[in-house]
Amino acid sequence: MMAKRMLQRYDKGERSNHWFIALMFVLAGLSGLAFFHPSLFFLSHLFGGGSWARILHPFMGLLMALGFLGMFFRFAKDNRITDADRAWKARMGDMLRGNKAGMPPVGKYNWGQKMVFWAMAWSLLILVITGVMFWRPWFAPYFPIDVMRGAVLLHAVSAMVLVAATIMHVYAAIWVKGTVRAMTRGTVSEGWAKLNHPLWHEQMTKGR
Repeated sequence: MMAKRMLQRYDKGERSNHWFIALMFVLAGLSGLAFFHPSLFFLSHLFGGGSWARILHPFMGLLMALGFLGMFFRFAKDNRITDADRAWKARMGDMLRGNKAGMPPVGKYNWGQKMVFWAMAWSLLILVITGVMFWRPWFAPYFPIDVMRGAVLLHAVSAMVLVAATIMHVYAAIWVKGTVRAMTRGTVSEGWAKLNHPLWHEQMTKGR
């Protein structure tokens, strides 16, 4: 049997950055949940107690945002919404019913993936801005208490949006067979690319 022909989707630097962001997301998420509700405060013990969880949380969140910033500059161009994405969105119900063959062709990312990307980008931006506003003892003294209370609420809402977007991202990666390989080995099969991202497949194989 002939070996599958593979296409490079992500290089080592992109994959390393992705998994660094994922690690920081888990650590920042667990430490943040410790303060989200009293019933979850036990999670602070993973970081050495409440004081250490409070100290480490903003730094881990900032590292996650910085990692995503690097990813943003690499992938923002590929995540611009195009007419092809709007056509794909209109037929998204067909894909959810398993009819991939009838979907309009898309490039490196489809409309759903792009929405997840932008949801992550905006929620992280809001998380950083609001987090700085009540980051004690460094910046909180510069803001009135009512402003900080609003920032805390917006911070929590943005965190929930980020968690929801991440769940969708992980679910989609597992649901579409062959996708996880892209971020573990950096490659996908030509068959996978042709089925899921035909315009990208055409771009990558042009001139062969």
